[in-house]
Amino acid sequence: MSTAIIITICLLLLAAYAFDISSPLTKIPSVILLLGLGWGLHRGTDWLETDLPNLEGTLPVLGTIGLILIVLEGSLDLDLDRSKLKMVRKASLLAFVPMLLLASGLAVVVTMVSGASFLDALTNAIPLAVISSAIAIPTAQAFKGPEREFVIYESSLSDIAGVLAFNFVALNEAFELKTFGAFGLQMLVIVVISFLATIALAFLLSRIKHHVKFAPIVLLTILIYAIAKAYHLPGLILILAFGMFLGNLDRFTRFQWIRKLRPEILEMEVKKLKELVMEGAFLIRALFFLVFGYYIKTEDVLDPVSLVWALGICAAIYGLRALWLWGSGLRLMPLLFIAPRGLITVLLFLSIPASRSLPMFGPSLIIQVVLISSLMMMFGTMFSKSKSPKTAEVEAENQEVFPARLSDLGLADPSSHEGKEI
Repeated sequence: MSTAIIITICLLLLAAYAFDISSPLTKIPSVILLLGLGWGLHRGTDWLETDLPNLEGTLPVLGTIGLILIVLEGSLDLDLDRSKLKMVRKASLLAFVPMLLLASGLAVVVTMVSGASFLDALTNAIPLAVISSAIAIPTAQAFKGPEREFVIYESSLSDIAGVLAFNFVALNEAFELKTFGAFGLQMLVIVVISFLATIALAFLLSRIKHHVKFAPIVLLTILIYAIAKAYHLPGLILILAFGMFLGNLDRFTRFQWIRKLRPEILEMEVKKLKELVMEGAFLIRALFFLVFGYYIKTEDVLDPVSLVWALGICAAIYGLRALWLWGSGLRLMPLLFIAPRGLITVLLFLSIPASRSLPMFGPSLIIQVVLISSLMMMFGTMFSKSKSPKTAEVEAENQEVFPARLSDLGLADPSSHEGKEI
């Protein structure tokens, strides 16, 4: 039996690897194929009358670890440069404002239809308003530099803002002055913790001589995040800060205390750490969506009542996104369709307190929104003119064309093509 399980797991993960490789070519998000594979596996075990242990309880664990690794992987790729401040500002607004508008609007509609309290409706609505970096970031790897960085910033910040908003709403019975005061104190605490933890982890990474050095760093990162989460602090801010610091060491070498971290040694170690994080993120993400797909019920996918709500929610998602992109002067394609719901949506949905859960926000609605938004992303990238990073590098050699294309995106100022250090 153990041999059969090992063979099955290896075959499933190799299939996930094949999906990941083929995704940039077929434009089919690997998450759809993984969910389909998990669903098919369940049908197969039923047909063979094979009993498997209940793995549904592993979803929150796999999802949390996967989210940490995916945000860390994406943040290690981000380049801090003054010429990109405009891009970061627009990505932040696109991550925050449509999410708040969608969650608030959906909560108002649900309150009017079901008679539930606004706080309960808002608690259930927030998970559906957050972009999943677990799906968006891997998809963005096929984009050229500015678009790829924009998606990484937006989806990572959306995850952070979603967790912050969800904890703020779900853990409070009313919005009072002391509630906002406690929230402000939590933010101050996590900023201090993030700074201290980032320096400490970077110091350890540069000093550890043992042949096993990256596993302790990753484990410490997950540990600090888990402790922060236990105290309802936004631990993703720590992950984002740690990754961006390590990925931009060359920007900080002018500070004397940074030189004590041995940046020339640390930069080489960071490259190895990034490779490890990428491998780990792939494995955990694949396992999460396989297990999630395994527990998808056909009747949930085809539920006509929740499908009406799912279609309405998705229409609101892309309508708000289109208006904000247009108002911000950003090109619609392919950014309009890179708004998938996925891992973070499921995690927040599973975290809703039983006393706040509403019947209309059941597994059917969550699954349908995840699938529809993933399909929208698939069709959007299929018809997008976005080029691969390799193609973008070739275009960058043409100094007359590439700056103009950045300007068209509204993501950078052609006059600051060289960029300045922060």
